[in-house]
Amino acid sequence: MSTATPPASAPISPAQKAATLTEALPYIRRFHGKLVVVKYGGNAMTDENLKRSFARDVVLLKLVGLNPVVVHGGGPQIEQLLARVGKKGEFVQGMRVTDAETMDVVEMVLAGQVNKEIVELINHAGGRAVGLTGQDGGLINARKLRMTSKDKPGEQIDIGQVGEIESIDPRIIQTLTGNGFIPVIAPIGSGGEGETYNINADVVAGKIAEVLKAEKLILMTNTRGVLDQQGKLLTGLTAGQIDELFAAGTISGGMLPKISSALEAARGGVSAVHIIDGRVDHALLLEIMTDHGVGTMIRSL
Repeated sequence: MSTATPPASAPISPAQKAATLTEALPYIRRFHGKLVVVKYGGNAMTDENLKRSFARDVVLLKLVGLNPVVVHGGGPQIEQLLARVGKKGEFVQGMRVTDAETMDVVEMVLAGQVNKEIVELINHAGGRAVGLTGQDGGLINARKLRMTSKDKPGEQIDIGQVGEIESIDPRIIQTLTGNGFIPVIAPIGSGGEGETYNINADVVAGKIAEVLKAEKLILMTNTRGVLDQQGKLLTGLTAGQIDELFAAGTISGGMLPKISSALEAARGGVSAVHIIDGRVDHALLLEIMTDHGVGTMIRSL
């Protein structure tokens, strides 16, 4: 058996670089001026190389004429801070249980640490990002989420300061994107009496995409997309096929709010919803600007 060092990858030739750019051209033309909502999460938020790669991708999309809007989560960072204060995260049907102390942690992490880091990454890459929460400009009006037990129909589960969206006022997003900025949104909403609510980031991204009639909603995650029971990637799905996967129990846990948001957005007017693997370098560009995507696309029909 040979012990020789494998040869290094051959450098990309100028002709190959040109071919890549020309492959992107029809997509740039097609999506110029269109709004793309990206839910940023998973390993892409914790791996240093992937974070820089994501920021460059977002800036490039803006520079070639698209209007990206970033909605971010922060699950791993929230778990780290909860552990430091002696609390353990708890989830019910894919949603984080959020008591008052946990809500304080969520606000510190999402509105402070994570949001500001993403803004800085994008700005450093040459973009003009502005950090927001759903509280800014009356963006997200929310109410307490009433969750029904899937095991005991009719029984409600109290998961604390977790909200569901009553309405979205998109004017602050439209103002920012129209003036060359990239909004970066933390999924925290306000109630009618000034309450603060933690809202699932997939849900926020889906609703913003729906209200703005976005061209695309892209959900970055730590899986290759929607998988069947044998672990095979399902690259193109309709709303009806998604319903069948729910019924069969193929979709469960943390994927439930993600797929539900994707389905609602597709039915609400978003042209295409994509669930992509954020562990893949430049996954965002590969999905939008090349002939071969890297995840699951969901269509309304």
